[in-house]
Amino acid sequence: MNRRSFLNSCRVAAFSSVAYPIISSANRDFAVDSLIIGSTPVKKSDLFIDKHDFNEFESVRKKLSQVQRYVGYGNFNIISFDLMLKYAKYANNIEDFTKKELDFLEKIFYVNPTQYGFYGKKISEKITEKIEPKDVVKIPHTGHYLFKGKPENTYYEMKKDIGDTITLTSGVRSIVKQMKLYLDKINRTDGNITKASKSLAPPAYTYHSIADFDVGKKGLGYDNFTARFALTKEFSQMRKLTYIEMRYTINNKDGVRYEPWHIKVI
Repeated sequence: MNRRSFLNSCRVAAFSSVAYPIISSANRDFAVDSLIIGSTPVKKSDLFIDKHDFNEFESVRKKLSQVQRYVGYGNFNIISFDLMLKYAKYANNIEDFTKKELDFLEKIFYVNPTQYGFYGKKISEKITEKIEPKDVVKIPHTGHYLFKGKPENTYYEMKKDIGDTITLTSGVRSIVKQMKLYLDKINRTDGNITKASKSLAPPAYTYHSIADFDVGKKGLGYDNFTARFALTKEFSQMRKLTYIEMRYTINNKDGVRYEPWHIKVI
């Protein structure tokens, strides 16, 4: 079953009202505690992108990708919402964001995520908050930025203590960057917002926008973002460092999966 058929047939969530709540209708639609769609386990309480938002969901993801290619992957990490809109408006190969698309982006940003199992602290109050270039530094050979001060110092201290096999895999993320990652994660879970939110913080709730960063082992690739990273020598060495700690430990209160690669700064 493709995503469109899946989302149109499973009426298990809706965005509605001025406050943008997500209302689960799963208890009405399913008489079982869980089911399998393809190879994906789905609980009856899981919340999904509503079928009425599907067109905006797809078109927004496309335009975010177009802006990312236009400005470059590194620059996209710190791009502001207003600047993103400006590029989309004036770039020849990108269409301006429509009102429905902007409404959808605000809906995703301002919705209370506790209803789909994310209990982390809200970090960004407004979707237009921006990261000042003077406050960040680009880390050579990574394509990522870190905030100056403690984040940058912590990373280089880790490099000194662990060695060059440790590398920055994700640093500063603007609201726009986190929005793209979040929508792409929802897409990979067939529209399941609940499942996506267990592995990636919603756009307003990421500590990457103020301090935190991710590290990995050079050459490990995507496995740096899986539990396999916890089996590496680099992680064992990290555990011995008293000046760092993980943000998302096993069974953390935020409702996020275990992330041994995520360094807590604040």
